[in-house]
Amino acid sequence: MSNYVFIIDAQKTPMNPIHPAQARKLLEQGKAAVFRRYPFTLILKRAIERPIVHPLTLKIDPGSKVTGFALVTDRDEVIWGMELKHRGQQIKLAIDSRRSLRRGRRNRNTRYRQPRFLNRSRPQGWLAPSLKHRVLTTETWVKRLRKFAPLGEIGQELVKFDTQALDNPEISGCEYQQGTLFGCELREYLLEKWQRNCAYCGIENVPLQIEHIHPLAKGGSNRISNLCLACEKCNIKKGTKSIEQFLSQKPDLLKRILAQAKRPCLDAAAVNATRWALFNRLKETGLPVYTGTGGQTKYNRTRLGLQKTHWLDAACVGITKTLQVLTERILNVTATGFGPRQRCQTDKYGYPIKHRPLRPILGFCTGDIVRADVPKGKYQGTFTARVCPMSDGRGEFIINKKRFSVRLDYCKAIHRKDGYSYV
Repeated sequence: MSNYVFIIDAQKTPMNPIHPAQARKLLEQGKAAVFRRYPFTLILKRAIERPIVHPLTLKIDPGSKVTGFALVTDRDEVIWGMELKHRGQQIKLAIDSRRSLRRGRRNRNTRYRQPRFLNRSRPQGWLAPSLKHRVLTTETWVKRLRKFAPLGEIGQELVKFDTQALDNPEISGCEYQQGTLFGCELREYLLEKWQRNCAYCGIENVPLQIEHIHPLAKGGSNRISNLCLACEKCNIKKGTKSIEQFLSQKPDLLKRILAQAKRPCLDAAAVNATRWALFNRLKETGLPVYTGTGGQTKYNRTRLGLQKTHWLDAACVGITKTLQVLTERILNVTATGFGPRQRCQTDKYGYPIKHRPLRPILGFCTGDIVRADVPKGKYQGTFTARVCPMSDGRGEFIINKKRFSVRLDYCKAIHRKDGYSYV
């Protein structure tokens, strides 16, 4: 089952998404045309007066590396899903490279220039560029989906802990965390920290138990730095032994586990740092925004028997009684950016090695998605892929990790670059 298809009328008014079979029928009858490839959107060839639409709920599961999106109807039907892969790490590496080049120039035999960080102040709510990117790309897709679907409200996974004061006003102390969702937040944090596999044997896709690295029987604590995940076999085998005794024959594994236990969960820290900024951005859209907890999302997913994916996590955000998933093939989006603006490429020492040609070339830019119809030669046939135009009038493609080039005369653009790649 594919995603439902977005559809707008001749005045670009968003209507309720339709089933792929209905979309094919409209195209065959000539009543609609393709308006946009990604996300796939049709436009009717006539305007509809007072169209009857049922508002949809856009649910978002923000993540450090991948953010999940899901569109849910008022009948709890999941009709569209998407996973957006961020490029925060690439931004960080690019800034580190720029910093090293700048410092290299300043350390040469040049005049003294005062460091500029002394005359700068960061505004309230400032985020690092790699973190701000996650907020901006999510906001971009919310605005984009709002153009193609009648959104009524937005649900976001926001707060970390479940509050139960509404159900039990007398709750206090540690009881505040011990309700229906008790342990869900802790387990979800450990699953992210230990990559969802056993810390001792590395087995995956089996039930995992919370394990004390230094046993409670020997003075260990319940601090998060003393917890890991282990399969039942390893947990029983370790028992009350100290980790040094249990892994005496595996010093490399012992060193890695002790280092991982002390290391903070960077992904969780990134989500924590950006969640309120994203929430405020979503409120600026003017749509009602409600929030849910991470533990609540996992509780809903487990209760409904759904797989662990980012877009299904998004569908489970908030108070959810039932869900009917009407789609399986979703849109996978990767943030690629528009590329650097500098024409002169340098090596790691800052010396120029080559110059980029001016864009566009024969009407094409790097990142355009094109359909190539090659009439003859080694690469004869038709294929669709991202193109990198070159000065000699040829375009470079990468398909199945194989790099080749064909003439740009054989290519036709079907989706201009917008900073993302699609699957």
